[in-house]
Amino acid sequence: MDRIPFGIRQLDSIINGGAPAGSVVLLSGEAGAGSREFMHTSALINGLEQVDTELHDLYYGDRSADAVAPEEVHYISFTASETQLVSEMRLAMDDNVVEKGSKAVEFHDLSERYFHISPVPRDWYADETASITDLRARHEREDLLGTLGMVLNEVAANNLVIIDSLSDLVSAMGEDIEWSDISSLVQGLQKAAHQWGCLLLLHINPETLSAVRYGQLVDASHGTMEFAWESGGSTRARTLVVQQFRGVLSQIEDEDIVQFETELGDAGFDISDVRKIR
Repeated sequence: MDRIPFGIRQLDSIINGGAPAGSVVLLSGEAGAGSREFMHTSALINGLEQVDTELHDLYYGDRSADAVAPEEVHYISFTASETQLVSEMRLAMDDNVVEKGSKAVEFHDLSERYFHISPVPRDWYADETASITDLRARHEREDLLGTLGMVLNEVAANNLVIIDSLSDLVSAMGEDIEWSDISSLVQGLQKAAHQWGCLLLLHINPETLSAVRYGQLVDASHGTMEFAWESGGSTRARTLVVQQFRGVLSQIEDEDIVQFETELGDAGFDISDVRKIR
């Protein structure tokens, strides 16, 4: 089975090149523990291969024989524009990697649709004053999840798609969005991803959910990667645990790995050490 690289060199080398094509992976992380940096690194390193192979080789190296690069990289955000996201990426990664890698990433900004159903003033998230025609067009648009579905239908096949973030959908729950809509979305994505042959990365902050609802998302995904802070004495470290992942977890277990220690460098998120069963 073909595998799509995560773009995280040390991780991909352990799991035969990446995630099985057709996978939906939940990136679950405490604030600052590395889940967002994982998303950004995955997008930029995969994008970098399309525009600057020399720089890609420097920061990532050769792909595994079983790995197939995604045809395109798409980054869907509910609350941030491309400019905001690129600025955030620059905070943790080398400017050259961000500048070149982002050129091959297609950003989809759904913030206007997201904030349109909120009390936030329009001039905070839109560039121009709305005309009567614009207002009518927005009113006639499909709902937020419908818009997301339209985008995915257009761009997901054979590609890497990042959705930032399910936590934003949780925050938007109310008259327009219910919890059952979100859980059904992830269940539907699991089935659709198989047909699309893509790699879907879904970000979530588990602190925004009850344990039961979080468990529903885990069950609806092919894989769950949990990013956390671990304290020891006067220091603390970022860690990554693969809780469940069909077609991947068995390979990690074969290496007796129970946890990854992670770090942030010029190329973004990376694995610094592994902890094994002793």
